[in-house]
This record gives sequence, C-alpha cells and structure tokens, in this order.
Amino acid sequence: MANIKIGLLTTLILGLFIILGALLALFVNKKEKVVDFFIGLAFGVIITLIITDLLPEIIENLGIKYIYLFLIGTVLGFIVLKLLDNLIPDHEEEKMSKKELNNNLAHIGIITSLALILHNIIEGMAIYSSVISNTSLGIALTIGVGCHNVPLGMVIAGTFYQSNQNISKSILSILLVSLATFIGGIIMFFLNINTINPLVLGSLLSLTLGMLLFIMLDELIPRLKVGKNKIVSLSGILIGVFILIIAAFI
Repeated sequence: MANIKIGLLTTLILGLFIILGALLALFVNKKEKVVDFFIGLAFGVIITLIITDLLPEIIENLGIKYIYLFLIGTVLGFIVLKLLDNLIPDHEEEKMSKKELNNNLAHIGIITSLALILHNIIEGMAIYSSVISNTSLGIALTIGVGCHNVPLGMVIAGTFYQSNQNISKSILSILLVSLATFIGGIIMFFLNINTINPLVLGSLLSLTLGMLLFIMLDELIPRLKVGKNKIVSLSGILIGVFILIIAAFI
C-alpha cells in the first residue's frame, strides 16, 4: 500500500516540475542559465540512472532468454515518444522567430495539448509501474525526468503566453499538461497494478528506457551542444551524477 501512495505521489510531483519551469519562465531573468543547468542536471541523472539502475533491473527481470522483449520495449518506447513529438509543432524556443511566437496558435491548439497530455500520461504510467516494483528506481526516474520537465515547462509557459497574451488560458494549459502524469498514475492505480509479473515489469522498464533514450538523444544532447553556458551545463551534469551516486548509497 505504501508503494501505491509513493507511486501516485511521484507522478504528481513529476507534473509539478513543469509548473516549476513555468514559474521560472515568469519570474527569473537569466532563463538561459537556468535552462542550461536543468538540461545538464537531467542528462547527468538520466545517464547514471540508465547505467546503474535501469539496465540491471531489466536484466534481472528478463534475463538473456527474453532479451527480445528488452529490444522490442526499448524500440517501442523510443518510437512512441518520437511520434508524439512529431505531433507537436516546433517547440524549441531557439528555433522560433518573434512572429512565430506571437502568431503560431498551434502551440496552444488541440493537437499540441493532446500530444503533450498523452505524452505525460504515458510517462506517468511508466513512472508509477517503476515505483511499484522498485521505489528507489522510481524516485530516481522522477528526479531525472522531472529535471527534463523544468525547461519544458519554461518553454510551454513562454510560448503559450506569447501566443495568446492571456495569463488565465496559459495557466489552464500548463495545469492540464502538468496533471497528465498524475492521470497516468491514477490509470495504473484503477487497473489495480500493485504487483507486476517480472516479464511485464521488464518490458515496461524497457519501454521507459526507450523513452529516456529519446529524451537524451533528441532533446538533451542537442540542447547541450547549442547551450551558451557550458560551465553551468557541466555543473548540472556533475551534480546529477552525484545525486544518483548518493541516492544509491542511501
């Protein structure tokens, strides 16, 4: 029962990272440094998490015999996020012109909102299932993905507001997107997934691994390359690695 509560709590916290990013976008002046730090932090946490926790957990549950489930799950997780990302009009802030930011209402349109919400529901389901099987792994996943969600929240908040100049609509959009991860946890809760077969768990963790690889390769690494504050990014990476190492000892 305790794991269920923690699972739901982590999916809620995951959405709060998006709200944190939105607040930083509104109140912090040096946004570039904040984004570069959290991109580095997310990269450090996720790469360490994959090597020290996620891969060993997958191997333990699937073994060599079911390696094909690992490959299928990883590829599927990568493809799912890639397809969802393609539904979202270009949301990289450095690729937007002022005219696009002001006039491209697709960013707050139905397709974008649904894509982001669906993306986060799946993300929430993956985190919830991870917590149910291994609390420390689930919490580490929450930290890694959550750090990635902070810059996303900053981009969403800035884009939504500049598109409609309506603070109430922007807040509503951000809340819907941020609560989607919690909805994913609620779905898993009502499906009564409290204990998971090792093969199913290994497959879900492989799906999660594929999603994390997409986040790293398609979002974090490109942003690290173009980031202007390399020292800040490097500090974020080192702190992310340090956090996971300390968590492992705890």
